Amino acid sequence: MKNETTIFGIRAIIEAIKSNETIDKVFMQKGLNGDLFQELEQAIRSEGINSSYVPVEKLNRLTRGNHQGAVAQISPIGFHDIDDLVMSVIESGKTPLFLLLDQLSDVRNFGAIVRTAECTGVNGIIIQKKGGAPINGDTIKTSAGAIFKMPICKVDHIKDAVFHMQSSGIRVIAATEKAEHFLYDVSFKEPCAIIMGSEGRGINPSVLKVVDDQAKLPILGEIESLNVSVACGAFLYEAVRQRS
Repeated sequence: MKNETTIFGIRAIIEAIKSNETIDKVFMQKGLNGDLFQELEQAIRSEGINSSYVPVEKLNRLTRGNHQGAVAQISPIGFHDIDDLVMSVIESGKTPLFLLLDQLSDVRNFGAIVRTAECTGVNGIIIQKKGGAPINGDTIKTSAGAIFKMPICKVDHIKDAVFHMQSSGIRVIAATEKAEHFLYDVSFKEPCAIIMGSEGRGINPSVLKVVDDQAKLPILGEIESLNVSVACGAFLYEAVRQRS
C-alpha cells in the first residue's frame, strides 16, 4: 500500500520497484529474513536504490500501516538523464552552470539549496544515488516549490558527474575550506560546475583530487565554517555577479 510519500509492505515495495516507481530510499527492519525479504534486498541491489537497516521503531514512526518490516519513500519528482541535460544546455547556447552535491544529508539544506539554485539560474543539480538526503515534503517546503522547476540528475558516484562535466568542457570547482584562494579569485564566467560537500565531512577527498579548481569563503569570525546552504548561496551569487 502507499500514500503520497511512502510505500509500505515488502510485496508492495517489490512491485513498485518492478513498475519503475521513482523510489528515493527503502528502510528495512534489522534482523529480518525470509525469501520475500531477500527478494526485496535483491531488487534494491539490482536497481541501485538507496537503503538502510533500521530498528522497527523507526518504521513505526514512518507509517502506522502494516509495514511488514519495510517502508519506502517515493520521490515526488522524476529525475533527468545527465547526458541529455548537459547536452541540451550546451546546445541551447547558454553558459552552463551546474551544481554537484556530494551526499548532503539534511533535507532542509537540500531544499534551501534548490531554491537558491533556481533563483540564480543553475541549469541542473546532480546528486549521488546513495548517501544523500531524500526528496520529501520537507524538501519541497524549504525549496518553496523550486524542486519542481529544477532539473535533478542522479549518478552512481559524484565522481561520475565530475568526469562527465570535464569531458563536456565544463570546469569543476570545489567549494572547500582546504582551498588556497578565495572564490573571488576564481573565474565562474566560463562553463562551470560547483561542488558542495556534506554537512559534516565536506567533499570526499577522492573527489577533491579530480576537480579543476578549489575555492573557499573568507571566514572572519571564530566559527570555522558556514552552513552548507548559506555557503552555496555565496558561491552561486558570485557566479551571477561575474556573469552579469
